[in-house]
Amino acid sequence: MPKSRFAPTSSRDRLAFALDVPTVGEAENLVRQTDGKVGVYKIGMELQFAGGLELARDLAAEGRKIFLDVKLHDIDTTIMKAVRNVAKMGVTFVTVHGYPKTMRAAVAGLAAEGNPDLCLLGVTVLTSMDEADLHAAGYRGPLADVVETRARDARAAGMGGIVCAGTETERLRPILGDELVIVTPGIRPAGSASGDQRRVMTPAEAMRTGSDYLVVGRPISQAADPGAAADAVVAEIDGALEPVPA
Repeated sequence: MPKSRFAPTSSRDRLAFALDVPTVGEAENLVRQTDGKVGVYKIGMELQFAGGLELARDLAAEGRKIFLDVKLHDIDTTIMKAVRNVAKMGVTFVTVHGYPKTMRAAVAGLAAEGNPDLCLLGVTVLTSMDEADLHAAGYRGPLADVVETRARDARAAGMGGIVCAGTETERLRPILGDELVIVTPGIRPAGSASGDQRRVMTPAEAMRTGSDYLVVGRPISQAADPGAAADAVVAEIDGALEPVPA
């Protein structure tokens, strides 16, 4: 099967740094401190409502890879039109919720825009959720089965990849092959606090289970030296990818 054109090409490319800060000024400062040390900058909801969409356009125009984490979910027509507009922003990744109709509408919207170089990512189950949270939301199957179903739906819809916890990656890689990329949040370097994440892994563990991109936020943004913290994560990724001696 062909390899995804969105597959990373180096250990640095695999690191997606989450700019989860309240202002554009703070985000720009973190970009300066980590320039050349991370492969992707993720802009989520907190920053989006404080000028982050304009920042996303600016950073993409400068040649940086941007992951717009909007988790789109709405009626088909709205999703199609939203994706068409996102495709004009120059970002590399955008998330939609992993419901079959939502993903199909997103793919249709991208096709209508001429299939630009934008990777649609289907969010399976948030890494802040566990089995009890899913059951409280009305899901009765095991969490891993829900994630697998959404991964299969993403492939069937023609998505570019999925977002899932590292704890599910090994199970999903044979299903997705190399055609879809796997983006894994909830990454915590050894010794870091898990915070509000439930299903977490270290960078090395996630690499060994088959993740393509790792999303790391607070362990870098809250470090005394964000650039050095990013370097340390990349070094851990690189170490995990080195061949095991025979």
